Amino acid sequence: MDEQESSRSSQEAENRLIPADLSMPIYGLFVLGILYTLYVAHQIILPIVIGVLTSLLLAPVVKKLYLKWRIPRMVSSLVLVSTVLAILVGVGMAVATPALEWAQKAPEGLSRLLVGDNEIMQQIDKVNRSAQQVEKSVKKLSEGEAAEPNTVVLQTDSWRSQLMSQARNGIAGLALTLALTYFLLVSGDSLIRNFVRQLPRKHRKTVLRITHGSQREIARYLAVVSLSNGSVGVLTGLICWAVGLPDPSVWGLVAGLARFIPYLGNMLTIALLATVSATTLDVAWMMLLAPVSFIVLTTIVGFFLEPWIHGFRMAINPVIIFVAIFFWGWLWGPLGVLLAVPLMTVIQVVLKQIPSLRPVYRVIAR
Repeated sequence: MDEQESSRSSQEAENRLIPADLSMPIYGLFVLGILYTLYVAHQIILPIVIGVLTSLLLAPVVKKLYLKWRIPRMVSSLVLVSTVLAILVGVGMAVATPALEWAQKAPEGLSRLLVGDNEIMQQIDKVNRSAQQVEKSVKKLSEGEAAEPNTVVLQTDSWRSQLMSQARNGIAGLALTLALTYFLLVSGDSLIRNFVRQLPRKHRKTVLRITHGSQREIARYLAVVSLSNGSVGVLTGLICWAVGLPDPSVWGLVAGLARFIPYLGNMLTIALLATVSATTLDVAWMMLLAPVSFIVLTTIVGFFLEPWIHGFRMAINPVIIFVAIFFWGWLWGPLGVLLAVPLMTVIQVVLKQIPSLRPVYRVIAR
């Protein structure tokens, strides 16, 4: 009997030891599997993520309309989703044609900028002529004629076909996003309640707190940032129109969308406005008006108006934000860059609400 109990106890100790030793590699493989799935299935996962974030933004409006005026969720959700679709279609139609026209004119403007009569280009021409003379002298000294190189023709899809393919994928993703947003607005609360009922009682309050906290923080962040970025986009478009840049609505839209990317978005917009101004205008001080005005505008909005409007600031270390932007951009491309900060907001709320993960929250906090 003693031998059986000792063997049973030793076996139980061994069973406890093996999972403890393998827990870290298993968790590592689990994380790698999640990352691989996010990368491979991005065409499905991205619309789902965007739909969830959009529903978090619009859910307070639907809830308020139901509680205050008893408007059914189906009706208010359909109106909101239709409004979002109308805004996207209207902006796309207003911007698509001017953007394509500027894309066709851009090479001519860049060539005019790069091939001008200035001191820098004269020095570059001298270097090119010297290089050509050296090449001719080396060719004369070489014995025999080199074999004529073979010409390789690569057959690739034209940029128009690639653009149409991307447009089809974008339309399909948009349809999936809007449909998921509608169903989440209508039945999302009941889905969360049914899920919480299946959990142990001690975990129900934590899950509800995380859900409500994520919804509140995301709605507050997206509402304030959308309002401020939209205002910056409109003012930037008016500045470009006053300066005389072509297609000011395009640059206003670019400026508004780029500000969703912290730090990098502003730098990208400044560089783009400087390039467009240099290729379009002839007077030096006129070239500086658009980028300098954007710098002043974003400084005023970022340091004064946004904190005053809502008092909300990301409580995450800027280093973590930079890493998140590069990571999600590598994983999902441009949309990942735009979604980096909203996703970090959700992660921040989750880490803050779960006691065992609060040390990680304290590490990444500002």
